[in-house]
Amino acid sequence: MDEDLFRKGLQTRREVLGALHVDKSISDADEFTRPLQELVTGCAWGAVWSRPGLNRKTRSLLVLAMTIALNRPHEFKLHLKGAVNNGCTREEIREALLQSAIYCGMPAAIDGFRLAKEVFSEIDSGK
Repeated sequence: MDEDLFRKGLQTRREVLGALHVDKSISDADEFTRPLQELVTGCAWGAVWSRPGLNRKTRSLLVLAMTIALNRPHEFKLHLKGAVNNGCTREEIREALLQSAIYCGMPAAIDGFRLAKEVFSEIDSGK
């Protein structure tokens, strides 16, 4: 893994998802999972999320729609917090979820709304 790409990815990942989450993910990695953490950090966050062309807010909305489409609730919740960190409003998130209802199906969007309510409740309560 290119060290500069990893460092850039680590910075971006921390800014979007929060240093606490990212540092825990990296420190919890063992010999088996460390290569995945390095791949995610360098490729996803260093090579893609750090590119020009789309701002972080747009990237977040895209990831929300994709995680709904792929039925990945853990990643959806994590990236929903990141979307808020990137300046997405609840209205914009709601619109992305409504759009996902049309293209991903009503059950997927219903799950997305349910998960979003959970995350918003956590944010509102300061958790």
